[in-house]
Amino acid sequence: MRPLPHALYRAEQVRELDRLAIDYYGIQGIALMNAAGQALFDQLRQHWPEVHNIAVVCGGGNNAGDGYVLARLAHQAGIRVELYYLQPGETLQGDAHRAWAEAEDAGVSMITFDGQRIDAHELIVDALLGTGLRGPVKGLYGEAVEAINAAGVPVLAADIPSGISADTGCVLGRAVRATVTVTFIGLKRGQFSADGPDYCGELHFHDLHVSPSVYGHVPAAVERIDYASQRDRLVARARNAHKGDFGHVLVVGGDSGMAGAVRLAGEAALRCGAGLVSLATRASHAAFISAQRPELICHGVEEVGQLKALLQQASVVVAGPGLGQGPWGRQMLAVLLESSLPMVLDADALNLLAEQPDYHHNWVLTPHPGEAARLLGCASAEIQQDRFAAIAALEASYGGVVVLKGCGTLILGPQGREALCNQGNPGMASAGMGDVLSGVIAALLAQGMGLEAAARLGVVLHAQAGDWAAEQGERGLLASDLFAPLQRLMNPQTTGSSHCGNP
Repeated sequence: MRPLPHALYRAEQVRELDRLAIDYYGIQGIALMNAAGQALFDQLRQHWPEVHNIAVVCGGGNNAGDGYVLARLAHQAGIRVELYYLQPGETLQGDAHRAWAEAEDAGVSMITFDGQRIDAHELIVDALLGTGLRGPVKGLYGEAVEAINAAGVPVLAADIPSGISADTGCVLGRAVRATVTVTFIGLKRGQFSADGPDYCGELHFHDLHVSPSVYGHVPAAVERIDYASQRDRLVARARNAHKGDFGHVLVVGGDSGMAGAVRLAGEAALRCGAGLVSLATRASHAAFISAQRPELICHGVEEVGQLKALLQQASVVVAGPGLGQGPWGRQMLAVLLESSLPMVLDADALNLLAEQPDYHHNWVLTPHPGEAARLLGCASAEIQQDRFAAIAALEASYGGVVVLKGCGTLILGPQGREALCNQGNPGMASAGMGDVLSGVIAALLAQGMGLEAAARLGVVLHAQAGDWAAEQGERGLLASDLFAPLQRLMNPQTTGSSHCGNP
């Protein structure tokens, strides 16, 4: 499978790319449609080479046109095709009408869909609804979606599974669950967010032979990032480096009973190259954590004066892991918010911030949907309905750089350059994963990265480490399982076995 592009677009932007290709670069619309149908047929052959009997379900518009082209090609290749249509072909417009006429002339069997079962087929091709969908899928189209899902056979989706919002990735009422999706001209941001990945299945991209110059006219809405695209930021260290070159991270948290959270964040910062890592935690935890991980400098902090003294030595602060929302956590956070140091805020620091909102340029906020909802004063379901709108509102309200965690983690800074990481896996939905992420980002800040660069690299390091750790299985994955992969990922260059470097 060819690597996917890194540019993600809104639906309206893909339509603009399509228009530019036709109006200014001389590509005929029917040529794009034929290329789309051919790309679908190629993937059909690649994934199901032995298939002999398929159903193609077509709605109206260009998405249906792609389905008619695929049906014709499959029929001409000797595959038995039954095409179910929801809109009569003679009523289609433009290129879709032409694609229908050519399929009919070729002898493709066409059946009116009126709610019947679509079964006795080895494969179904979904060409019902495209990227223009706005409201819930209802009526006969809803029945067709349900019939496709109920058939119990693999599904190949044209451009996007019917019922999935191309812009948000949410299910609009109901949606087709595809096995494979072939998307055209531009990747849609909704294919990587919310429900999009689950419903798209295995995603493939085809540019339909559109000239690369077309893409220069429409800047991508979102940049898809992964470890491969970010690893060049990790340069080899100088041989005479010492720990003072790599910053001092102070992690503040671990109220009574929550020592594990602050320890996870601290060790993550160490594993990602911070020169020194100190923990400011409850006095009852300090000796216990030191015994577990002696490389962490553990301070029992009960009074705000003790924390203020520690801030004098730090270069970056992490606030939130195990902080709690009691008097101790509130006092600690109040001191931190007066500091000018760069900060990473997570967990209870975000919950407390929601109670007394503040705005800073020099922090990274890392909410999950529930914390994001509290910060914005809404329900978490509203966050998930449009994660892109949610992160824009968070950045506008609180400043700095925001990392909205979840399926398709988003990163947004003050320059408006939105990024999405589509790595990671469901096994990472477990306790402590957010603590590890906060430590990773803080370590990168301590080593001199800017807020946005550290957030982007930190997210992909965390996600890639989770994917490596999950090779043994997703269920039962522990946050601490990421430590060994993180160290490997932080060192992409081969540096040899030299022992140079000063303590």
